[in-house]
Amino acid sequence: MRNGRAAVFFDRDGTLIEDVGYLATPDGLRMIPGAGKAVQSLNERSFLTFVVSNQSGVARGFFAEADLVPIHTRLEDELARDHARIDRIYYCPHHPTLGTPPYRASCDCRKPRTGMFRRAAEEFDVDFQRSYVVGDKSADIEAGRAVGAQTILVLTGYGPSALQECHAAGFSPDAVRPSVAEAVAYILQQSEGDVLKHA
Repeated sequence: MRNGRAAVFFDRDGTLIEDVGYLATPDGLRMIPGAGKAVQSLNERSFLTFVVSNQSGVARGFFAEADLVPIHTRLEDELARDHARIDRIYYCPHHPTLGTPPYRASCDCRKPRTGMFRRAAEEFDVDFQRSYVVGDKSADIEAGRAVGAQTILVLTGYGPSALQECHAAGFSPDAVRPSVAEAVAYILQQSEGDVLKHA
């Protein structure tokens, strides 16, 4: 969407929080160092901030969709410690081949498909050309490229192997940074003067 707002779309596991493999309870949630302050700095600069997360653990039967509610409440509480907020958390509970309907589904929301991003754009008037996608998997980069956003691969989580996957598939992220804190510093540098000018 043109002439809308700038946004940053974050993957969840391996980007904002440590990837422990199908996090099922809030007790296991651990923030990536610097994530809260990074998000807070985007809030200060009037960026919209979203989480877009594949959660096929629901389809796989590892946890119920309702179990995501306290996990995401915990994430928001942890961010609030640094006076940071996420405008909306989007997640995909589906898997194309595992589990039972309705969660076994070839949906449009599972990254690298772009359903979660387009839903955010409709609900919040996002301009993808002024926006960024930050994640640790090739699916994050692929989805960001598909909507026309700038893409940043972080080297936490699956980042190192994802970078190899991207290169093997013939595409690259716009930037590679060690973690979400450095990714956000890059975004703020790239967008100097842009967000406030359009606010």
